[in-house]
Amino acid sequence: MIISLNTALDLKIFSPSEPLGILILSLGLIFTGLIFYIIYFVSTNKESLEDKKIRTKKEFLQKEKIGKLFPKKK
Repeated sequence: MIISLNTALDLKIFSPSEPLGILILSLGLIFTGLIFYIIYFVSTNKESLEDKKIRTKKEFLQKEKIGKLFPKKK
């Protein structure tokens, strides 16, 4: 006695033309879009204004310290 999977579990509810199938496809598209957006956002490496201020301040302090260590001879 062989029972086919189609009769035990109605797989037609997952087809793309059924509401559940459309929901699964929609969620997949949204998830894929979010993943690509995250990858793009991380790869652009945008610095915030606060990060830029901190970096320029550190560079200025570093140049100041180097200037004190190696004063220019006149």
